[in-house]
Amino acid sequence: MKAGVLALQGSFEPHAAALRRLGLEGVLVRSVEELAGLTHLILPGGESTSLHHLLELFGLREAIRERAAHGELALFGTCAGAILMGADDGTRPPRMGLLDATLARNAYGTQVDSFQAPLQVDGLEGGPLLARFIRAPRFTQVGPRARVLARFDGQPVLVEQEGLLAASFHPELVGDDRLHARFLGRAAARLQAAHSR
Repeated sequence: MKAGVLALQGSFEPHAAALRRLGLEGVLVRSVEELAGLTHLILPGGESTSLHHLLELFGLREAIRERAAHGELALFGTCAGAILMGADDGTRPPRMGLLDATLARNAYGTQVDSFQAPLQVDGLEGGPLLARFIRAPRFTQVGPRARVLARFDGQPVLVEQEGLLAASFHPELVGDDRLHARFLGRAAARLQAAHSR
């Protein structure tokens, strides 16, 4: 298992710190060469349109999309990262179409509307997870291939699909690494099963 964090823009360093706390020295990915050999990649929060442009500029968008689509790379997207993983809904920026869900940008308000709330996460031990929402997107539709793991005010905020995990909030900013550990563990089991076929 070799994990990395997309490090073009946004909240990548707190994700890298979470990986270090879990015993992994995550690769900060800024090029296709740094993507090579990774089994897990975190797409951090930031500004989704800027992230899309940078992914295109550095030739990473299609490389990530293809490897994830073929089951070679597990993805964990938070906030803007989750937006980019989602199904294309005709709005900017273009999406990768990996996750069977659509997300609307900034649906929880602007920066001044940021908040945090405890979430009950299906299958996550240790009590509620504190989630920080910053210009957070909203899951507007979740298809049958994806499963909702957590809701806030009745709305999905954490969705899982085979090899994919997407959160509309920032789990990396609250010092609780349980979601990162879940991503690494679930994805590792899936990749191991794929390679043993």
